[in-house]
Amino acid sequence: MTRVVLAEDGVLLREGLVGVLVRFGFEVVAAVGDADELITAVGKHDPELVITDIKMPPTFSDEGLRAAVRLRRDRPGLPVVVLSQYVQQEFAADLIGTGDGVGYLLKDRVADIADFVASLRTVVDGGTVVDPDVVRRLLSRQRDPLAGLSGREREVLALIAEGRSNSAIASALFISDPAVGKHVGNILAKLGLPPTDDTNRRVLAVLTYLRTVHR
Repeated sequence: MTRVVLAEDGVLLREGLVGVLVRFGFEVVAAVGDADELITAVGKHDPELVITDIKMPPTFSDEGLRAAVRLRRDRPGLPVVVLSQYVQQEFAADLIGTGDGVGYLLKDRVADIADFVASLRTVVDGGTVVDPDVVRRLLSRQRDPLAGLSGREREVLALIAEGRSNSAIASALFISDPAVGKHVGNILAKLGLPPTDDTNRRVLAVLTYLRTVHR
């Protein structure tokens, strides 16, 4: 029996997944509800497969996917499958880039339990299973790094490229300063520019914008 650690914050879905896994011959050695518990459970149980949701407490953004990437880096070859309701392009690429034995499946596309279980077994055997929509998004990102931005976010980025402050952008677009701050945060996240101490992310975002619009 394949030993599994499962991470899913929704109690009903978590219990449902446990039932499916047990039914098809997997041994669920731990079922947890957040990324920290996932890391701890993997260290304790040394599983042969990790299945994790992407959105988990405390921010319900990408904690599960970040944890998956960390686990793969700390334990090369550990089979990991992430389940998501959407494509998180930055960390999806990071996860897939860690090598064989990974899966990225969209929840609303997992309609057939037998296919789902077959995908899990493929990953356990060292294969890679990626939802076709994830592949399309990643290829689109490679062609156009701005493809994931909304129309409003593109407007904000264009104004940033003109050297305008958040207050000036707010005035130009007739929106509030907090709304501009939110758009800027989304832009930086979608462009794969995580917070660091030694880089100016706004400058990097502008360079990405200029390279894209002028190529």
